[in-house]
Amino acid sequence: MDEQAKGDGRDNARQAALDYHEFPKPGKLEIRATKPLANGRDLSRAYSPGVAEACLEIKADPATASRYTARGNLVAVVSNGTAVLGLGNIGALASKPVMEGKAVLFKKFANIDCFDIELNEPDPVKLAEIVCALEPTFGAINLEDIKAPDCFIVEKLCRERMNIPVFHDDQHGTAIVVGAAATNALLVAGKRFQDIKVVSTGGGAAGIACLNMLLNLGVKRENVWLCDLAGLVYEGRHDQMTAQKEAYAQGTTPATLDEVIAGADLFLGLSGPGVLTPAMVAKMAPRPIVFALANPTPEILPDQVRSVAPDAIIATGRSDFPNQVNNVLCFPFIFRGALDVGATEINKKMELACIEGIAALARATTSAEAAAAYSGEKLSFGADYLIPKPFDPRLIGVVATAVAKAAMESGVATRPIEDIDAYKRKLDGSVFKSALIMRPVFEASRAASRTIVFAEGEDERVLRAAHAMMEETNDIPVLIGRPEVVEMRCERAGLPIRPGQDVHLVNPENDPRYRDYWGTYHDLMARRGVSPDIARAVMRTNTTAIGAIMVHRGEADSLICGTFGQYHWHLNYIRQVLARGGLHPVGALSLMILEDGPLFIADTQVNPEPTPQQIMETVIGAARHVRRFGLVPKIALCTQSQFGNMDNSAAQRMRAALELLDAREPDFCYEGEMNVDSALDQSLRDRLLPNSRMEGAANVLVFASTDAAAASRNILKMKANGLEVGPILMGMGNKAHIVTPAITARGLLNISALAGTPVTHYG
Repeated sequence: MDEQAKGDGRDNARQAALDYHEFPKPGKLEIRATKPLANGRDLSRAYSPGVAEACLEIKADPATASRYTARGNLVAVVSNGTAVLGLGNIGALASKPVMEGKAVLFKKFANIDCFDIELNEPDPVKLAEIVCALEPTFGAINLEDIKAPDCFIVEKLCRERMNIPVFHDDQHGTAIVVGAAATNALLVAGKRFQDIKVVSTGGGAAGIACLNMLLNLGVKRENVWLCDLAGLVYEGRHDQMTAQKEAYAQGTTPATLDEVIAGADLFLGLSGPGVLTPAMVAKMAPRPIVFALANPTPEILPDQVRSVAPDAIIATGRSDFPNQVNNVLCFPFIFRGALDVGATEINKKMELACIEGIAALARATTSAEAAAAYSGEKLSFGADYLIPKPFDPRLIGVVATAVAKAAMESGVATRPIEDIDAYKRKLDGSVFKSALIMRPVFEASRAASRTIVFAEGEDERVLRAAHAMMEETNDIPVLIGRPEVVEMRCERAGLPIRPGQDVHLVNPENDPRYRDYWGTYHDLMARRGVSPDIARAVMRTNTTAIGAIMVHRGEADSLICGTFGQYHWHLNYIRQVLARGGLHPVGALSLMILEDGPLFIADTQVNPEPTPQQIMETVIGAARHVRRFGLVPKIALCTQSQFGNMDNSAAQRMRAALELLDAREPDFCYEGEMNVDSALDQSLRDRLLPNSRMEGAANVLVFASTDAAAASRNILKMKANGLEVGPILMGMGNKAHIVTPAITARGLLNISALAGTPVTHYG
């Protein structure tokens, strides 16, 4: 690439970044009300006179501020802009985009509200006084980008005077993530903290905090060698010294980095580019650990390290290399845990708990969500995967829970959590949107052990779902697929399961049951035009048919298929094999999890223009399945017609279905025919039909065509950020479910839990 092209690329990237900050409205933050303010009644409660009641409660008991105000979930990011990463002392105003960005990360990763506060105050004592005066407003303080040694002074004063957590992320956030990465790096290298020699460059806030943390983890003080621009920090040195550096003075004579690096197990760089050379790395101990964390250019590039030490374990501060030491792995979650227990400080025990949580998560199997966010990267524990990725949704549950527990154990929690397991489930539910509503289904699934066969057993999403099933349920996954392909894809995905050892496998190319399978299929289909040759070909090539035969023969309890292909193609083979003994596909029910609660949509797939009988069966099936989630069904029959004001085909079929339902006198609430807005808004419905049999909003919408149902489902997915659970194939006695190609690994786990619940659990 010529210099002109590079320059154009930089200009384009610069403009894109500026446009991101300017449009569609300036900045990255806004403030939104959490309560309605639509009329005089709302105004009287939000402000005068009703607001006085909350004020008086807080005056009587200050702890109630977390009940009646946002304080308990509000953090201030405070900076004077004297040490902005990569930019230096740019001043308070110029640092504002960085602080806004930090606030966005708090919200995105931990749902913590945040105000960025930039202060024109270079004096650390005065800066601390201003921060201390903010205590009534915030539940915690995040100090950011304050130069050393001023940052030490500010944090010390604030911690002494304030009764809320004060955390300088540049110091402690970096130290925690370095601690987690070092914990796992030593595990991979087969070394121990108490035995290693550490050589560090950079005596600033982050560097000193990292060394302090390594000592807390077991490194011996006499095995730490600190260098800066003036060389080794030694006793009696006067040039560029601080009290923090003096604590790590080693020896009494000057020395260079090149002289002290020999035999080092761990190099920790928080300085600048080019500080460490390949020749220095060559002097380090076998299997060296090199943390070159300077940004944007590290102390040494990974390929230079590997040129002299191919087995080195390397971390940087950059996202384009493995093992990025990124503070976002820490600060949102340590604050989440601290805020949730009303901690008065963030102490060492909480920091160590944070380290262990992060490190342990990297050693666990990578989540499907993280794998999707980092497509193409191998995310399995080892030298190139020491710490989890920031978009791993399990971080909040694992790390915040560990921090909250440590706060309680160390006595700094003012609002202890009684049920720590329930707290973790709630945190997981905040990122896994289906977790809360799926809980009763998973509990019912754990009450029995069922065998679930996956038709597309080579799909990575299926492999991840199968592994999760083995960890979270008692169900037994069976995969249809070629062993070598399944094993290769498990290895690539970092999954520990192996075919034939951890999971049952059906190989369509070579399985001892092949003769039995095609014979059974031929027996079922002989008078439907299927010859023995066709039966043999189907059982070699059609994994959906193979899975259906397994369920028919009693070798599996339920089939899951549909991760590729068209819904009705799969449905055809399920009908051929499993629609017997009174079972037949009734309809497809999709649960949409929305911001304001769950909403079920039917029939999204099975009957394009259902008859009144089919609509009635769909309504009855939907009611039965809604109860599986612990919900009371309220079902609306939806068309363009409103309670008889139109006479088209859809309206006629809906009215006929309503009559069929009335004749059966079912034990659940239903109403129709009506528009969707009438189904969801009682005030509108009351104007049209004051004596409606339904109260409140419907939670199930049954449509007169799959076009309408599927369109509604897709609109909710794409424009309302709805998460789908399903589709659930009703009427088949839980013997088969057909998913859609857009399904995720988490979605497959959810549908497997539904499939793993015996029919007796839901009627």
